[in-house]
Amino acid sequence: MAGMAAKPLAAAAIAQLEADGVATLIGTVVNPAGLTLAKTVPLRRMGAFAEPGLGASPVWHVFTIDHTGIVFSESTGVVGDQRVRIDLGALRILGDGFAWAPASFFAQDGQPDPYCPRGTLQKVQDRLADAGISALVGHEIEFVLVGPDGARLPAHLWAQYGLAGVLEHEGFVRDVTAAANASGVAMEQFHPEYGANQFEISLAPQPPVAAADSVTLMRIIIGRVARAHGMRVSLSPVPFAGGVGSGAHQHFSLLRDDVPVFSGGEGPAGMTSEGASAVAGVLSGLPDAQGVLGGSILSGLRMQPGTWAGAYACWGTENREAAVRYLLSGDANPYGANVEVKVIDPSANPYLASAAILGLALDGIDNRRRLPAEVGVDPSSLSEAERFEAGITVLRTDLPAILDTLDDSAKMRGILGDAVVNAVVAVRRYEQENFADLTPHELADKFRLAWSV
Repeated sequence: MAGMAAKPLAAAAIAQLEADGVATLIGTVVNPAGLTLAKTVPLRRMGAFAEPGLGASPVWHVFTIDHTGIVFSESTGVVGDQRVRIDLGALRILGDGFAWAPASFFAQDGQPDPYCPRGTLQKVQDRLADAGISALVGHEIEFVLVGPDGARLPAHLWAQYGLAGVLEHEGFVRDVTAAANASGVAMEQFHPEYGANQFEISLAPQPPVAAADSVTLMRIIIGRVARAHGMRVSLSPVPFAGGVGSGAHQHFSLLRDDVPVFSGGEGPAGMTSEGASAVAGVLSGLPDAQGVLGGSILSGLRMQPGTWAGAYACWGTENREAAVRYLLSGDANPYGANVEVKVIDPSANPYLASAAILGLALDGIDNRRRLPAEVGVDPSSLSEAERFEAGITVLRTDLPAILDTLDDSAKMRGILGDAVVNAVVAVRRYEQENFADLTPHELADKFRLAWSV
């Protein structure tokens, strides 16, 4: 929204929102540590929030998950200011007098801020468009219900994907569904998961930026409803050490001139040559991108074989142990063939994770990368020699090495920009420097609510 156009539009929107009972507007950003940050204004200030925006220190980009730390640098210090601008086109009503809109960072002169995760994803989306490609992204949100202090809730009747989980928390399920519908979130399914008091929500595919916006909105909704029921939502990759982890899988599909590239071709599993190259780009780039997709101090505890976390660097049709899972088109898949990246966890910034994945897919297409052979079995069932022969490796859990790879990656710096990579590496290295001596149980306890809203 440029120039003076924001003001008359905001004035018209204010009148409608007032009629709908809205009094307060929340604008949110997600920083490189995966933390959701916010500013609120009275509704009459909505126009100013949209343009020129509200002031925020550059240190917003480097707040850390212990909720006290700041990683100062020459460009993220006490000097300087930036503008946080909401996107009025994405505004949604939350209820109870609140509305919400996603926001982006801009410099004082109105130029996009290079640290902005939402702006970074928009750039990747634009690069795809310049190449004649459009993308849709569908997010999965896994979370665990806990007590107000993060304590375990009773789970005497809980069973994997069991009906008892729905009935034990039927008020929560009902109210989340109603709130999502009222806010315009296209929820595909909502079901109990494998872990005790763990649920998963799948969102309908949308263009990349809008899809990432919906993740934040859905997290706000489940957080508000959980509070109303005397609970909280843990968005930690590993809420309880030794237990089931939570993922934040992303599905994506690509189209050229409205024609799918992941089906209708003569390549592997029916992909077109571009589709196969896109998957190859993602697969080959996972080691470089892992610090963005799951680089928190808890991420390594989740990335274990046998946990459906995608710990094996390979791809396969409907293979849930593969880091990259391919889903065929057909009557049971109304959105057509798509690719799921399983290694992403809830500590990741959803905008940056999408930017990394889609940027790698475009890199694969541009460089005509060759897709390795499909893995049609559980890689754990193969011997070490068989995995070596097939080129299957286990993704690393050594977070310092993962961050060093990201820091040194010209590929990820080209996709995300130096500012974003520097910020991600800085906040994640802070975690290692300050908390690497904690046991898994201590880490899980300390950061169970770190990413909660």
